[in-house]
Amino acid sequence: MKGSKILATLLLSAMLFTGCGLKDNQAIIKINDGVITLKEHDELMSKQLAQSPFAKMSGADLNGNKDGFVYLMTEQGVINQLIIQKLLDQEAEARGIKVTQKDVDQAIKDVMDKMGGKDQLMNTLRNNGISTAEFKKDIKVQVKMQKLATEAANIKVTDADCKNFYNKNQDKFKHADQVRASHILISANPYQIQQEITEKTKGKMDEKELKAQVEKVMAEKQAEAEKLAKELQADSSKFAQYAKKYSEDPQSAKQGGDLGFFAKDRMVPEFAEAAFKAKPNTVTEPVKSQFGYHIIMVTDRRGAGVVPYEKAKSDIKDYLTQEKQVKALDELTTAAKKKAKIEFVDQKYNPEEISKKLHKQVNDMSGGAADVLQKQAKENKSK
Repeated sequence: MKGSKILATLLLSAMLFTGCGLKDNQAIIKINDGVITLKEHDELMSKQLAQSPFAKMSGADLNGNKDGFVYLMTEQGVINQLIIQKLLDQEAEARGIKVTQKDVDQAIKDVMDKMGGKDQLMNTLRNNGISTAEFKKDIKVQVKMQKLATEAANIKVTDADCKNFYNKNQDKFKHADQVRASHILISANPYQIQQEITEKTKGKMDEKELKAQVEKVMAEKQAEAEKLAKELQADSSKFAQYAKKYSEDPQSAKQGGDLGFFAKDRMVPEFAEAAFKAKPNTVTEPVKSQFGYHIIMVTDRRGAGVVPYEKAKSDIKDYLTQEKQVKALDELTTAAKKKAKIEFVDQKYNPEEISKKLHKQVNDMSGGAADVLQKQAKENKSK
């Protein structure tokens, strides 16, 4: 159990309830006295598709085929997400829950403290293509959802709860072999680069030109990383000096690139694989991850062990609190759906209709296997 993982889960939980700005009043779904607009749908769809692993792997424009399997799968999730968001927003409003600027500032400070400072937070946002304004909006909604959950379920986590969890889940606090490594990051996120180019050109570049420009910048980033790696392979004693000068991971750059000790599951797979294979005090070739290109040097190793309770206590409290909050929000959503009046103005945005399209596609590709599985599921449910 690690703070970074819990923080990541909290941030992802916050993203689930992120609202989108209204461009027009074209409603596609009516929920009680509120609406979900086409603009809200399109904005969230564009964001989710751009960040889809399928898009990153293939470089394809998933937005171009609105009957495609990936598009429909994403759309089904987006619509359910928007419905949940709207129901919980209405519930919060009914309960008179307010979020002050002080609440937001404190929440942002808490995130920065967990991540190791403002520089580390800003770097993480930049590498994931998230603007500061977008992050602040996400935080505001997260605080609102936390307040709603706490009020609805009277959430409290005691020291005894934390100690009990630690004692019953010792396996969660065991850590495998660890390495200590330093790295230099050359940021290279295609989505972020695309956003920056689009803003700079004010959207005047066509899709083909935009793609070519993104590829050009990515190639330049790779060349820069390869040049630095080659120089450091010739003289690794300069690693800390280079990290402070060139690394775009501000927090570790201050420490000469030092990341401290970490287990394999603490880092993205590409980085972890390279770090655990590297020979001590040798500089790797650039390793590409979702954040960009990493030049890595392992400086130490240590065997497996157990995280002491006092060190794990804060993370445990965060985890148990969030677990109760998610449960409370799930229960609120279920109850709200039962009593809500939900009308799909355009049936193509009805998740059930999307499910039918997906079922047909799977059925066509599998020679009727989807029908067989559906029939078996119904039979099992009736038993």
